[in-house]
Amino acid sequence: MRRLDGKVVVVTGSSSGIGEACVERFLAEGATVVGCDVTEPQRDLDVADGVGPASFAQLDVRDEAAVGELIASVVDAHGRLDGVVNSAGTAGGGPVHMVDQTEWDRVLSINLTGTYLVCKHAIAAMLRQPAIDDERGSIVNLASVEGLEGTAGGSAYNASKGAVVVFTKNMAIDYGRRGIRVNAICPGFIDTPMFRAVFGQEGIEIVRADIEREHKLRRFGKASEIASAALFLLSSDASFVSGVALPVDGAYTAGRDHHVTEMMGL
Repeated sequence: MRRLDGKVVVVTGSSSGIGEACVERFLAEGATVVGCDVTEPQRDLDVADGVGPASFAQLDVRDEAAVGELIASVVDAHGRLDGVVNSAGTAGGGPVHMVDQTEWDRVLSINLTGTYLVCKHAIAAMLRQPAIDDERGSIVNLASVEGLEGTAGGSAYNASKGAVVVFTKNMAIDYGRRGIRVNAICPGFIDTPMFRAVFGQEGIEIVRADIEREHKLRRFGKASEIASAALFLLSSDASFVSGVALPVDGAYTAGRDHHVTEMMGL
């Protein structure tokens, strides 16, 4: 039996990167998947055994009316909503005194307010449906290692992702008694189109190499590795997991490496 057989899952930010990897993995695990993004997917996702393809809806997560309509349409079409992965996000920041308020508002509105709006309407739908095996639904929010600790020049992005972490814990407390689990994944630096847009710029090679070294596995992560963590958190394997901010980061947040053991031959 596949781990998401019979489950209906919504994935935001599904057209590329982590969101796209989640859609692909969930389809392979038997889910009915509705992807949504501001841009059309670059490729159709299907799996060889006949599950899928995913359906797609164009959505700006900052538009509450559109979010509400999407969630309602999913429930109308499939009878319930079992899972949500909030993967829609954007980069942005800089030293605070250099950040224009328009840029600050843009980053917070997508990364934090967008997550809130999707959670608001998804949870309302989950509360109206009967529980299956004591569970009404599971929500996975994409935060970041930059929501667990500061990063130079991070400001708006760090603030948005740190807020997502605490917001996740708050919802886990509020809705646990009603059978809704809420968790966050805090990825390290993952090789996605957004990552390449930022770190593929000329002159940033030294910074990129330094960040790569801070991942103790000495590499950047893959979108598929985050999708695997999201699959676990949505599945019954994580039935007693809620309120967790799970780093999937190649030990980026484990602590500092001052290369002492390298001097000792390790």
